[in-house]
Amino acid sequence: MKCLIKERMIQHIPVLEVVPETHQYDPLPCVVFYHGWQTSKELALTPARKIAQLTNRVIVPDAMFHGTRRVENRSVIPSFAFWSSIQHNLIEFNLIKEYLYNKKFILDNQIAVGGFSMGGMTSAGLLTKHPDITAAAILMGTPNYQGFIDRLISYSKEKQLTLPIDLEDSLSWTSSYDLNKQPEKINSRPLYFWHGTKDVKIPYSASHDFYNTYKHDDFGKNMVFETGIDEPHILTIPTMENMANFLNNQFYH
Repeated sequence: MKCLIKERMIQHIPVLEVVPETHQYDPLPCVVFYHGWQTSKELALTPARKIAQLTNRVIVPDAMFHGTRRVENRSVIPSFAFWSSIQHNLIEFNLIKEYLYNKKFILDNQIAVGGFSMGGMTSAGLLTKHPDITAAAILMGTPNYQGFIDRLISYSKEKQLTLPIDLEDSLSWTSSYDLNKQPEKINSRPLYFWHGTKDVKIPYSASHDFYNTYKHDDFGKNMVFETGIDEPHILTIPTMENMANFLNNQFYH
């Protein structure tokens, strides 16, 4: 199925809209798909196309400090810009959703979120605040925000990097978006994980432990976890296709 790629500005947010050419003006199930750290919306086009080709509309925003929103002299404080990028993604989701509703682009309130790495962590955080999200996909990300922060602090101490004494306080907002602290917010929604066992950026255990802990709870019964044996922090085409099929299977058209 041929898809169109449209550059749009949703208020101040630069996005790409990926949509089947023959359905570009129709209400469709929608997915907001988030790219990873130090990449851009253009580098998320392949997974976005995989989703759109199944007759869905996909919105891929540039995160703050990325792509066309890149800024010079970004903070060098370890992880500060990373978490700020996630925070902007979380806050801006409502603007994207309102745009889609105002344009009558969403079919029967069906909207999902997904992303890889930083984008997967964004998707996890959104589940804590938006009960209207239909389904989500977390690719080589972690829903455990505090665990990721703790790992950063341990790594910085090991490498003798200087951290501001109030770094943890400045990241205190992450607690209210930490799905690991409120897993019941999944609320039985379909949630897809993929993670490679050789991931050195975000360890495999950072997502797999969450899945193992809650997969038998009623709220976690619709979680699915796929393991990339010996796979690093890189997405493959089969992973993208599996993710796209999972999300699409939660929709009706």
